[in-house]
Order: sequence, then C-alpha cells, then structure tokens
Amino acid sequence: MGSDAIEGLLDESRTFPPPVEFKKGSLQTSAEIYDEAEADFEGFWAREAAELDWYQEWDTILDWQPPYAKWFVGGKLNVSHNCLDRHVEAGHGDQVAYHWEGEPGDTRTITYAQLLDDVQRTANALKELGVGRGDRVAVYLGMVPELPTIMLACARIGAIHSVVFGGFSAAALRDRINDSECKLLVTADGAWRRGSVFSLKDNADEALADTPSIEHVLVVKRTENDVEMTDGRDLWWHDVVPGQDADCPPEHMDSEDLLYLLYTSGTTGKPKGIMHTTGGYLTQVAFTHKYVFDLKPDSDVFWCAADIGWVTGHSYIVYGPLANRATSVMYEGTPNHPAEDRFWAIVAKYGVTQLYTAPTAIRAFMKWGDEHPAKHDLSSLRLLGTVGEPINPEAWMWYREVIGGDRCPVVDTWWQTETGGMMIAPLPGATTTKPGSATFPLPGISATIYDDRGNEVGVPGGGYLVLDRPWPSMLRGIWGDEQRFKDTYWSRYGEGIYFAGDGAKRDADGYFWLLGRVDDVMNVSGHRISTTEVESALVSHPAVAEAAVVGRADAQTGQAIAAFVTTRGGVEENEDLAKELRDHVAKMISPIAKPASLLFTGDLPKTRSGKIMRRLLKDIAEDKQLGDTTTLADASVVDSIKNRYLDSPHDG
Repeated sequence: MGSDAIEGLLDESRTFPPPVEFKKGSLQTSAEIYDEAEADFEGFWAREAAELDWYQEWDTILDWQPPYAKWFVGGKLNVSHNCLDRHVEAGHGDQVAYHWEGEPGDTRTITYAQLLDDVQRTANALKELGVGRGDRVAVYLGMVPELPTIMLACARIGAIHSVVFGGFSAAALRDRINDSECKLLVTADGAWRRGSVFSLKDNADEALADTPSIEHVLVVKRTENDVEMTDGRDLWWHDVVPGQDADCPPEHMDSEDLLYLLYTSGTTGKPKGIMHTTGGYLTQVAFTHKYVFDLKPDSDVFWCAADIGWVTGHSYIVYGPLANRATSVMYEGTPNHPAEDRFWAIVAKYGVTQLYTAPTAIRAFMKWGDEHPAKHDLSSLRLLGTVGEPINPEAWMWYREVIGGDRCPVVDTWWQTETGGMMIAPLPGATTTKPGSATFPLPGISATIYDDRGNEVGVPGGGYLVLDRPWPSMLRGIWGDEQRFKDTYWSRYGEGIYFAGDGAKRDADGYFWLLGRVDDVMNVSGHRISTTEVESALVSHPAVAEAAVVGRADAQTGQAIAAFVTTRGGVEENEDLAKELRDHVAKMISPIAKPASLLFTGDLPKTRSGKIMRRLLKDIAEDKQLGDTTTLADASVVDSIKNRYLDSPHDG
C-alpha cells in the first residue's frame, strides 16, 4: 500500500499483549534483553556469536571504519559445519531438516545426516569441476532440495554462491552471471509452476550465449522436459553428484570471507550485487530466527513460505533454521495450486508451528475466502510472521483471527536484502504488538527516523528510516562498485548513517510503522523492482520512444506498476501493442515486473531541464490532487495524461 493509504488505516490504540499460553513457555518474556544489549551492544553480539562453533576465536568484536564494518575480526568458522556437522555430531542426525513438498504432490523427507552427506558429495563435485575458494557459482533453480544443498556445498569449500530467482528472465540471469564472473551455473531442466513446466534450462541456454566466464553447467532433472545438453559444458546432477565421496572437510573461513552475493534492484537499471560475509551474518540470522520465532528445535516445524531466490529464503529457509537445528517445510509451488487451500493443507499435513509469509499472500488468502483455511486443522500453529512489505492492519487482524485462531502472536518483521537479517520486529513473548506496526528495533539494533535535513525526528513523528549503528549481518559492499555502495546507502546523512530508503513514523508510544519505499524502487508483492529497470526494458522495444514508470498503491500487491509510454512516430497505439509491451517487460526482467497498467501518452511531464516528473505521474496513477506543476516546461501535458488515464482501464 502507498504511505497515505497506510497512514489512513493506522489505529495506534489497538494493542495485543503476548497470549498468556504462548508466554508461559516463551524464550523471552521480559524487556531485560533490550537493556542488556543497549548497555554493551558489542558484548551482546559477541555472546550470540559464541553460540556458534568457531575454529579460532576472534581478536576484535567490531572494527567500524564508516561505512565499512568488520565483525569478529580474526575469527574462523564454517557456515556449513555450523548448519550441519555440529548437529549430527551432537546426535541429531535423524532429525528432519526439511519436509519437502513438490507442487505435483511428490515429497521428500531429508534428515540432517542425509543433508550433510548430500552437501559433502556436492562439494566434492564442485571441486571436481574446478570450483574452489573464492570462485563464484550462479544458481538458477526452483524450490527443490538441491538449492539449499548447493548453497551449503559452496559454503563448505569457500566458494561464493549467487542465487538468481527462478522466475527471472534469461537477460537478468546473464547480467548477474557476467557481473560477478561466475565459473559454474547450477540449474534444472524445469520447475513446476501452477501445474505447468517452466523451462529453466531453455532460459539458461539463452543467457549462456553471452557468459564467457561459465565453464560448466550442472543440471538437476526435475520436470523431465526435453532440454539441449551441450557436450563438454553441461552435466546432469545425477551423473556427477551421487557417486562422489560423502566426506569433504569444511574449509576454515575467516569471519569476513564472502559467503554469498545476492542481486537486488537499484535506482539505476543495473542490479546491485549485495555482499554478505560469514561470521556476522550467521550470528544475526541465527539469533533473530531463534528469538523472533521463539524456536523450540525439538518440537517445532517451521515454514518460511518465501522463495530462496530472495534474501528471506537465504536467511530464514537455509542459514538461520539450519544453524538452529530447526525442522523446516519447503514447498515448490504456488499457494493456490491445485486449489486455494493448498497452503492450509500443507500446514495441517506437517503440523506447522510457525508460518512466515508475505502480506501480499495474506491479502490473496483473504480474497479467496475464509472457507479454505476452515477446511483444515490449523491448531498446530503457535506463531505467525509477515515479511516483505508493510502489512495493512486489516490483513494483520485477519491473519491473527482466521489463521491463528486468536491464540498466535503475529510478528511483523522489517529488514532488507542489505541488512541480511531482521532489524525491527517483536519478541513474541515480551512485546505487546499493534496491527500494522513492526514494533521496535530488536536487541542489539539501533534505528531511528530523520527528516530531510538529517535531524532526528521526535516521538511521535515521521520521516526517513535510518540505522545509526553497525550490525553483524550488514552488507559489506556492492560487488565491484565501491562508489555505488557509498552513494546508495551512506551519502544522504553521512558515512556512519545507513539510509534504508523507506519512509517510517513512530507513534506516541515509540512504535515504528513502516510506510513503504521513498526512492525509485517499487515494492511489488514484496519484490523490489527498479523503475529504471522497467523503463529501460520498455525503451528497448522498437515501438517505444520514451517511458516513465511509477508504483501506485494497490490493495493486493502493496504497489502495482503503472507505465506511461510515448511511442515512436508512425506506430499504431492499441491494446495489442500495450499487451506486447507488457509481455516484453516480463521477458526482459520477470513476470513480476510486468506493468499492471500501461498508458500511451503524447508526451511526458518534464521540467525545463528535461527531467521527467514521476511524482506527478504517481499522483495521476493514484488519482490524487496534483502536486506543484510550476516547474514543468508544459503544464498542459499533465492534464492531457490525467484525462487519458481516467478514461482507460487500470489493469492490463
């Protein structure tokens, strides 16, 4: 939802203390942990880091040279060992790591011992293919068990994985491979999506036509569709991995060694390769996963319903849960295939205790109707979480009442690809929640709100969310672009203040309410899409002369993409062309980036210097009172566009 829509719905008086039954057995039931962390935040994080296995202790907890942070300097550990070996060595090898369910209904149950064997075989296969410490491995898979397996195998030998969401196009995959010069690509023949096969290998082959750094492609057989295999380059997973030795000692990695790259949209067309390192990242995702979800590893069944192609899946399907010896559910497909009760059937089937999903999904469940969850026994649930975008209070209440039966606390979490782990969220046994509010920064985290001039905004008050102290899982840079790292995150208020790019307010009680993006990145169904990326895709079509894109408030997806297009001379503007352009964006970037509405315009509103005034287009798209038009070269353009927009359908 747009910030105005959210603000109009906020009811700051509604509060929900932790449910009595839940609080009785909760890991944290008081605010003392906040005071302890605030008194010595470095010491607090060091105590959390000590929960992990280290081959060598660190010398320095934090080396902060703004905007560069190093955590647990001199310490050595291995993420794969911490997620697998130590649990098996402690006698938990028979515990289920993943209950995996394919969209067609096939299932696999994978124990910690089995996963450790699979990871070691995969790590040895990587070595055989010439992948070593510091090499980059691109991963382009659906939600299959081989995905966490390859990530952990990379971590085991010190290779750096770059997971690309399986819904992205060939062009998006190519650009990400080339930016970090990946040596190996891991993909599959296809992935199941709404009952159909999406051919990942065909997309990969298209990308690989222009990726000179790739030496081999390892292909998982999942959907049995016919694919081309290039001799000398392409190898089937089942021919290479199972025959390997199930013994591969983990590398001793420095705390600051790179664990993975994950690309995220930026305000320029080129995606940013966010860099996350080893010790600090694992410390924070393990801590937040344990305490925000109140994890009991011997009895809980945890389900993060995100895709591992996004940071939520990295941190809360793979690294956090496995570090904490959780039993997780992993699901391949969509929430409404073959029917709109699929999610709830999975919850009941596996006895899910914690469910973590996006507000977009929750709003879809609401729309589909209460009768679908009502068909299933959801009594195993004891905690509900939301992630990806601000949640509107109505969806929050529906989630609590209909899914949680008024007995489950709701933890609304704010964080980003760049932060690595959760930053603002309740501790469910200690925090009184408010519908729609992410509540307070977690212990050890410092966040506040600034105005345009860099002054801290008092309580109550609103402005721009900033983080004014380093945190362990913070990004360490943008791959190959140090200046962009500084300019994007650390230039607005100085090198010691991280600018999150989100609007926020605090109410009279100090609760944080997130109000959505304030820059040129749109948040569509929890996915961050750059306006420039979509505009570049539109302009790459031969019919388009110029394009401007904005995110408009949408009750279902948070934001929807509205495109305004000026065609080249002689081009016939019609519904067929509009559909062609929307499909073109889907092919160039992803179906997620397809504009929900596309309007042909004779011109775009520009300042006298030629800058497109997207703010005015956003006002038009959201049917608001138009803002200041005095700086426009031709103010009549706006009225013309507005009249056209009001006369047009708003869905493509």
